[in-house]
Amino acid sequence: MTTEEILRLFRESHALLEGHFQLTSGLHSPNYFQCAKVLQYPDKAERLCAEIASHVRGTTIDGVIAPALGGIVVGQEVARQLKVRSMFAERSNGAMQLRRGFAIAKGERILVCEDVITTGGSVREVLGIIDAAGGVVAGVASIVDRSGGSVTLPEFFPILRLEVVAYQPDACPLCRRGIPVEKPGSRLSAIPAT
Repeated sequence: MTTEEILRLFRESHALLEGHFQLTSGLHSPNYFQCAKVLQYPDKAERLCAEIASHVRGTTIDGVIAPALGGIVVGQEVARQLKVRSMFAERSNGAMQLRRGFAIAKGERILVCEDVITTGGSVREVLGIIDAAGGVVAGVASIVDRSGGSVTLPEFFPILRLEVVAYQPDACPLCRRGIPVEKPGSRLSAIPAT
């Protein structure tokens, strides 16, 4: 798929938002990719995730893991297309953990899938889980890389790479203009008053 074809799927799904957003990373941005809105359509999820699956097909992959919550649909669909198992890590007591009986065996080759990557923080936590279990990182894939390529992850493959403006909260011009902050992401925490 071309960049324009991918963006068209986002636009059709009203998944490209404009305003003042607090990202999962804590950064603020005037733009937000609400992947859940495009991934709610199984045909669109299948098309987007097929790009990831075709990129890694031919590589030995024993399983797929995704950070909850955003990456779960991506991980499940990529795993379905690759015919491997899917699992997810979720935040408990502030840290990503494997729960619900999920386990990674020593030597298993695991692909990490995410919906949107800005700083790579959640993915790095998942990489730590794989490493601690003795697994092998087969690569990292995402629908969107908002960093414009500045995030370094092992064997990283995003299907859409864009550089989207993001600000530290204390340097955010949107905050200075008094524009209310929205937090459409999945991580629960209070938004500090600006």
